[in-house]
Amino acid sequence: MYERERLDLVEKLRKRGISDENVLAAIAQVERHLFVPDLLKNRAYEDVALPIGFGQTISQPYTVAFMTQALKVKKGDKILEIGTGSGYQAAILEKMGARVYSIERQIDLHLRAQKLFDQYNIRVATRLGDGTLGWFEFSPYDGIIVTAGSPTVPENLKKQLKIGGRLVIPVGDKKSQSLYIIEKIAEDKFDIEEVRSFAFVPLIGKEGWQN
Repeated sequence: MYERERLDLVEKLRKRGISDENVLAAIAQVERHLFVPDLLKNRAYEDVALPIGFGQTISQPYTVAFMTQALKVKKGDKILEIGTGSGYQAAILEKMGARVYSIERQIDLHLRAQKLFDQYNIRVATRLGDGTLGWFEFSPYDGIIVTAGSPTVPENLKKQLKIGGRLVIPVGDKKSQSLYIIEKIAEDKFDIEEVRSFAFVPLIGKEGWQN
């Protein structure tokens, strides 16, 4: 179902500069229409963000592809996702062979994503909680991806990243952010690349926005 639309989306992303074939292959295989509300399924393969309820969105496919490409995911990598949301980003990472740990603060989204993962045998470890604090028990991570905009880079996430690991996070105000692609060079040394401009819902939590 929707296979032609997925392949068309992949070609659009390729034309926009997404070159990681593993990312493109995952987008060709993961059924995005499963992660959007029923009323919007006919728009699932448009390159746009769509509302999923509770003031949240499923990110634009280009944004998902760009962030995943920036993470440089390899099979077997341990990846922490902050903001499970619809579950689509986690499903892409899992399809690429990553071991995925995902945190969501909104209980209804958490339960809905968990149900989808179970139903379609998508192997993602999920947790309800404050994503800005990370998930210390399974750290350090090869990569951390944050799917909401933060005023700063949470210190907890930097600490839970492996040396050589990458953290991809939108940083800015509540209306627009730059995407920070951060590589951990040493325990307290980071290389940061900044890509403008993106728009995400706010990252709420102790080390994010307070409300």
